[in-house]
Formats: sequence, C-alpha cells, structure tokens
Amino acid sequence: MPCVRSLLGLLAAAAACGTVAFLGYCVYLDRKRRGDPAFKRRLREKRRAEQQKAEERGVQLWNPVKNEKLQELFLQEVQMGELWLSRGEHRMGVQHLSNALLVCRQPQELLKVFKHTLPPKVFEMLLHKIPLFCQQFEADMNEQKCWEDEPD
Repeated sequence: MPCVRSLLGLLAAAAACGTVAFLGYCVYLDRKRRGDPAFKRRLREKRRAEQQKAEERGVQLWNPVKNEKLQELFLQEVQMGELWLSRGEHRMGVQHLSNALLVCRQPQELLKVFKHTLPPKVFEMLLHKIPLFCQQFEADMNEQKCWEDEPD
C-alpha cells in the first residue's frame, strides 16, 4: 500500500507541475503577443472601426427626419388598413396592417392591440400573413444590400 500512495503522490505532483508549466507558457505567449507593436496597432484600428460603426448605427437609429417619415408611414398604413376593413375588404386591410407591423418599433404591442380590436377572422388572417411579409422584407433587404455592395 505505501508504494501505491507514493505513486499517486508522484503522479499528483507531476500533474501539478505540468499544469503550472502550461499556465506559465500561456502567460509567456500572451505577454509576448501583447508586447508586439503590430498587435497594438491592429487592436487600436479594430477598436476605432467598431466605434465608428456604433456611431453610424446610433446616427441611423436616432435620425429625427427618418423617424418622422417612419411614423407617418406607420400611421398611413394603419389608417389605410382601417379604411379597407371598414369597407369589408379584409385582404387589403390585412395587407396594410401587416405593412404597419413591419415599420412599427414594437410589433408585439401592436399585435396585442390588434388582437383586442380586430375581428378574430381578420386577426387570424393577419397572423398568417406576417411570415410572408417578413420573408419578402428580408429578400428586399438582401437585394438592396447586393446593389450597394457591387462596385460601379
């Protein structure tokens, strides 16, 4: 039994030494990488690029002119949807209401309102129409992105 204990102790010591050596090597490589001037330059460039992208996104999200136009479009689509529904044209009404959902900032809240205000048949039509409009919207966005990516 004492032989087994000493063997286990030796294996534990070897494992501990191996772990310390591995961690030491990782620290050495990390210090060497961080000390490299090219690494620092690339890191600064990457951070600047990320900051510029974030600023551009912030400008795009909070552009008051664009937000007013989206608000006007939203209200117009809701009004058109209500108009068509009042005339009994459910398909056209659902189409305009789903357009309003696309430009709405909080579509879940709007869906809750529609659930309580629309007839069940029309609300069900709207729910079936949403995935189709989302697919069409994604396809349009991808097409627009392709046009922007192509060089002149």
